Amino acid sequence: MNESEKIKLRAPELSDLNQLFSWENDVELWHLSNTILPISRFSIEQYILSEHEDFYTKKQARFMISLFNEKEIACLGAIDLFDFDPKNRRAGIGILIEEKYRKKGYASQALAQLIEHSFATLNLHQLHCSILVSNVESIELFKRHKFSIIGIRKEWILLNNEWQDEYLLQLINQKLM
Repeated sequence: MNESEKIKLRAPELSDLNQLFSWENDVELWHLSNTILPISRFSIEQYILSEHEDFYTKKQARFMISLFNEKEIACLGAIDLFDFDPKNRRAGIGILIEEKYRKKGYASQALAQLIEHSFATLNLHQLHCSILVSNVESIELFKRHKFSIIGIRKEWILLNNEWQDEYLLQLINQKLM
């Protein structure tokens, strides 16, 4: 990645509709979000149009990961906060990078930005995620950002007719302690 290739997290726009529709309906990705049915363009459009709603009300937020120099060059993926628990100040985190943009440091930039936003702006105490044991690159990404493996769910995900174990990872905001 050269110095001019910086990513920014931004709210989804209607111009992202086709990309989001493609990701949400890609059967190969459904195991990441426990999806079992296709989602309509209309539903995605309504989701985009509701992005202005309060995080405390929706309990989730999606950020598009965009590559910028002077202007936006490309949308590389998305990073989400979900299952927001306001009482315990925690949320789940998930990330998707288009295959052609992987292994270039963009996921790491996006994760760092969302961690900072979660702790500094949203005042969260912790973030958590679940990653298949076989997804070594994703596990290493989160570990580089100080997430710790705190448990394992045995035979948790049925993928390609085989049971997969899943790690639970957690990052606690040490600045609040």
